[in-house]
Amino acid sequence: MVYDQYETVIGLEIHVQLSTKSKAFCGDDARFGGAPNTQISPISLGHPGTLPRLNKQQINHAVCLGLALGSSINQHTTFDRKNYFYADLPKGYQITQDGAPICIGGQLNIEVDGKMKTVRIHHVHMEEDAGKSIHEASLPYSQIDLNRAGVPLLEIVSEPDLRSAEEVDAYMSAMRQLVRYLGISDGNMEEGSMRCDCNVSVRPKGSTILGERCEIKNLNSMRYARRAIAYEVKRQIDLIEAGGKVIQQTLNFDPETGITAPLRDKEDAHDYRYFPEPDLPPVHLSDGEIKAIHANMPALPWILKAQLMEEYGLPAYDATLLTDEQETALYFLELAKEIASYKAISNLLINKILPYCNDRQILVADFPIKSRQIGEFIALIDQNKVSNSAAYQRLFPAMLEAPAKAPAKLAQELNLIQTSDEGLLEKIIDEIIANNPEAVARYQKGKKGLIGFFMGEVMKASRGKADPKVTNTLLRKKLSQQ
Repeated sequence: MVYDQYETVIGLEIHVQLSTKSKAFCGDDARFGGAPNTQISPISLGHPGTLPRLNKQQINHAVCLGLALGSSINQHTTFDRKNYFYADLPKGYQITQDGAPICIGGQLNIEVDGKMKTVRIHHVHMEEDAGKSIHEASLPYSQIDLNRAGVPLLEIVSEPDLRSAEEVDAYMSAMRQLVRYLGISDGNMEEGSMRCDCNVSVRPKGSTILGERCEIKNLNSMRYARRAIAYEVKRQIDLIEAGGKVIQQTLNFDPETGITAPLRDKEDAHDYRYFPEPDLPPVHLSDGEIKAIHANMPALPWILKAQLMEEYGLPAYDATLLTDEQETALYFLELAKEIASYKAISNLLINKILPYCNDRQILVADFPIKSRQIGEFIALIDQNKVSNSAAYQRLFPAMLEAPAKAPAKLAQELNLIQTSDEGLLEKIIDEIIANNPEAVARYQKGKKGLIGFFMGEVMKASRGKADPKVTNTLLRKKLSQQ
């Protein structure tokens, strides 16, 4: 196919809305969800004579992200004005960073189809968000909500290192995980806390020359990003194959039609008429300030994943699931302080605790069964007092009904305690062997799979209370003596 002869090249500009109490350059409430146009002021509306002021938390969050990405922190950073007009940009310009962004370089590792890949970061800069235009088909006009105008953003600009929609998905997911771990953003794409612009181009395989790129604006879901990229790649290849040329444009993706359409010809830097922001002083960061931010950073997701694998012996699959959310990883580590069966903790978390919390939309820290009872539950399985299946299918639901009750007591009440009394088990086994001479003969002629039949019969006779390990040993011994 002709499409196989081309390589896709993608660079991302991720916009992360920061979890600060106030907006970037004024004291307006920056929280999501307020009634339209209630979180505004003369400053965020750009009234003449108003002056912006710095938000220290935005600067700290930017440094925190830069340190996590391995960026070089610009200790003397400045702001600029980016001039363009939209109805939802009250001032007619955006305060951003052009010449001296706060973070330079860095990288983020992603995993796609079991293979690791490094995505290089060009830079990270601080800026403010615009408002939100609302277009309803039932109305003959558009509505503007300016609550979001001035909300602090970080824009993370990657190098053109991504080669597929799958890699974009992995990169966006990894970045969302990171900002959540750092506590600088909730990364909620549905609420607009994280959006991306995709710069997409194609080139013949083997070429090192970048093709003309088109920028797909404001993609706020992974699914939309995948669909938009797939369509745009096909569109550009079809155009080139038909003898046309790709024109550098800014595109909009319509989720209903699944196609991209031009918004405007792509502006270059000079079109924005960047110039230094005259109302904000340069930001000077000392070594001590950067060290203080670094000292207060939490453990990063890839560090915790390595710890779970190396220190606690968990397989990569378990470690990946448990470190997907920071609170889950920390919950595991808390349980591991009291419970030595690390794989058993992982199994219980993945198969029971997390599904329970997700179904009820509660934090894992609010799971009703306390760590002591969880430890006792795992011990009952490890000590062969309760079978694994009985523990998960009957005992665990009973514990959820009575979370303060001792698991051992519940197991006794449910008649789940296994017996390892060899005398009692030998009596049961002897009766089963005597009642099944044909099966015994077949077993002795080489049908060793019949051990499962005998195990089942013992379990029936003992009402599921026979210790499987002891029973298996005794059965094999008895059957070999016949």
